[in-house]
Amino acid sequence: MAFAEKLLFVPPPIEIAGRHVKRYHVTHDPAGIAPEVEKAAYALLPELLPEPDSTPAASFVVLHRGGDTGAYLNAYSWVWDNVIHFAGAAAGQPVLGCPDTDPTHFVRTELRWIGCVWELPPIHHERNAWVRHILTPDSPDLDAYVLDSLPEGTTGDRA
Repeated sequence: MAFAEKLLFVPPPIEIAGRHVKRYHVTHDPAGIAPEVEKAAYALLPELLPEPDSTPAASFVVLHRGGDTGAYLNAYSWVWDNVIHFAGAAAGQPVLGCPDTDPTHFVRTELRWIGCVWELPPIHHERNAWVRHILTPDSPDLDAYVLDSLPEGTTGDRA
């Protein structure tokens, strides 16, 4: 199998379940994630988010449309000041427990996987943004964190 980077789209942040949610979409399709896949994924998202604690209520998600029938929603939430809570869902991928090959039929997965090679660049960026805006200043700046997203482009090296 030949490896190729995928496209990274960065829709505006949203608020769900009391959390500010930064969004990243990964796909090979220059048109982006299909609206029906996006809608189905975000309908399930509240189930993937933990209850807010004393940590600024922020999360980021990676919605990834695979090259086959699969679609994946990875939800990463900041908890306990400096820890990432992970929960995931998949659609269209029976090998992961999905009931069919419909990329809009998301089900929660209990896998311990945190992301594939195309989903990892946002994690790296979000770690640094959290340190920069929440942990380093005398007063955490949640608004600055929410506005600090990885730029659109490809999923390739961003160091």
